[in-house]
Amino acid sequence: MSTTGQIIRCKAAVAWEAGKPLVMEEVEVAPPQKHEVRIKILFTSLCHTDVYFWEAKGQTPLFPRIFGHEAGGIVESIGEGVTDLAPGDHVLPIFTGECGDCPHCHSEESNMCDLLRINTERGGMIHDGESRFSINGKPIHHFVGTSTFSEYTVVHSGQVAKINPDAPLDKVCIVSCGISTGLGATLNVAKPKKGQSVAIFGLGAVGLAAAEGARIAGASRIIGVDLNSKRFDEAKKFGVTEFVNPKDHDKPVQQVIAEMTDGGVDRSVECTGSVQAMIQAFECVHDGWGVAVLVGVPSKDDAFKTHPMNFLNERTLKGTFFGNYKPKTDIPGVVEKYMNKELELEKFITHTVPFSEINKAFDYMLKGESIRCIITMGA
Repeated sequence: MSTTGQIIRCKAAVAWEAGKPLVMEEVEVAPPQKHEVRIKILFTSLCHTDVYFWEAKGQTPLFPRIFGHEAGGIVESIGEGVTDLAPGDHVLPIFTGECGDCPHCHSEESNMCDLLRINTERGGMIHDGESRFSINGKPIHHFVGTSTFSEYTVVHSGQVAKINPDAPLDKVCIVSCGISTGLGATLNVAKPKKGQSVAIFGLGAVGLAAAEGARIAGASRIIGVDLNSKRFDEAKKFGVTEFVNPKDHDKPVQQVIAEMTDGGVDRSVECTGSVQAMIQAFECVHDGWGVAVLVGVPSKDDAFKTHPMNFLNERTLKGTFFGNYKPKTDIPGVVEKYMNKELELEKFITHTVPFSEINKAFDYMLKGESIRCIITMGA
């Protein structure tokens, strides 16, 4: 392409300060360096993780910054040493990676790459620590190696999944974070058998994706647990059959679920980050075979407390990161699930806005009105 090796000037939504509206700026995007690719972003969406770090609650603020990590685009150019991607490829940039060389990448059981695992504090690229974004010579920080709130971005090639070019990028872009996290937590980690019961704690986007996984697996009962009863109608679209609001009961919710299910559910998936919900999710699974999977990220000072007999009675507790999917190896297959009509993505998409109105996406999420809002870069 004519832009190969050149600096590209394009629009990006820059966060200059914590919690302040993003500002549309013209940025300079440098060419990709060793093991990097430059991607033209066509569609991106807003994830709660973007909002959390934009608000700068509970972590070291790093501004100015370009957020965004759920997106779809086309490779514009590649850097030295990139052999598995080429200009024109349709891709999803992903917040975590797969270097292919470390023990985790060689393991069939892990997706927690030593080199490219998510790092929310890194503001530059791994190769040299420098940013590929600048405005009038001033560097703008990256976010989780993706920074998709820009018409062009530079990403390590290990964080780029090449997908079917026929897949609609305005739909499959949401596969690159929250949807895969919840879906994989159920299908890859909890692994419910057909006809079993599953409890889902937290019915945000990740929890609804976990419910979608339970639906795909053929669960007979999918019990949604949430403090917001308004979420139940929406959750029915994702296969949730029953709803429990802990506030409606004067006994522990794990006891309520055990009574509903003759001793406990077969599987549970926790998607809230609340340590109390994590304990409830573990203690509500059936003894002898029950499996609970933790997805939500707890506060740093939280401690998980349960009686050891819960383990000795043959309940299993597992944790998962990004649904146990390896980004480059497995995510193209998740896209194929959508293409084969096994996975329904449209129902996750509640809003669409042009890039120039990206702050509306933040408003929708902060008000609890959206599951996923697609931001159309060319509009």
